[in-house]
Amino acid sequence: AIAFFVLMLPAGFFNFNMTELTGAVSAAVNKINPIYYVHIDEPKISISFDATWGAEHTQTILDTLDKHQVKATFFLTNIWLKEYPDMAKEIAQRGHEIGMHSASHPHMNDLSAEAIQKELLDNKQMIQEVTGYEPNLFRFPFGEYNNQSVQIVKDTGLYPIQWSVDSLDWKEELTEADIVNRVVEGLHNGAIILCHNNGTHTAEAIDQILTAAEQKGYQVKPIGQLIYTGAYEVDVQGGQKPKTE
Repeated sequence: AIAFFVLMLPAGFFNFNMTELTGAVSAAVNKINPIYYVHIDEPKISISFDATWGAEHTQTILDTLDKHQVKATFFLTNIWLKEYPDMAKEIAQRGHEIGMHSASHPHMNDLSAEAIQKELLDNKQMIQEVTGYEPNLFRFPFGEYNNQSVQIVKDTGLYPIQWSVDSLDWKEELTEADIVNRVVEGLHNGAIILCHNNGTHTAEAIDQILTAAEQKGYQVKPIGQLIYTGAYEVDVQGGQKPKTE
């Protein structure tokens, strides 16, 4: 019966699907991934904050980070820097790492190579002018990227950074407990946690997250101290590891 069914399939069925499969495999093999997490044996993680809108909760977040004696990574857009230059300076003065998050927070997959380069150049320049910090990390707006944008980021001498644990703290319907549970349950060696500087419940959730992470034996490091900064490669899951010959 199976043989009869196969014989009755339309001509070209297998060729069509094999072509699709070959294309999908080729795309996966040739895809250039940013860094979602780091392959390490030590219990080390990073907490990061994207800053595009608002700053009313940022001071509390900074105080909480100080309370736990940890340093985080803040990804800043020019949109935010123009509105809150003093807060940006305080982030730097408190010893936190500053990363780039674009000038205008666009959908970068829709941009030309020249436009992507301008977003990077303008963002880096403003971060340096406002804070004196020279960033070397970049996070894509909306988490959207393609091979072109990742390659341009790398060619510019930057490390393209995503995340492996998403707090979803921007969602108004999530409670403080929801955010804490999401992050704590997702912790793993080499994790990069995504938060936002102005989430409604972020500041309170971070206190609990850091307490839980400490109890589990994790050390919190800025992303620049978590990733491999020498020759590296990124696997299909987004895990970064030293490049092997």
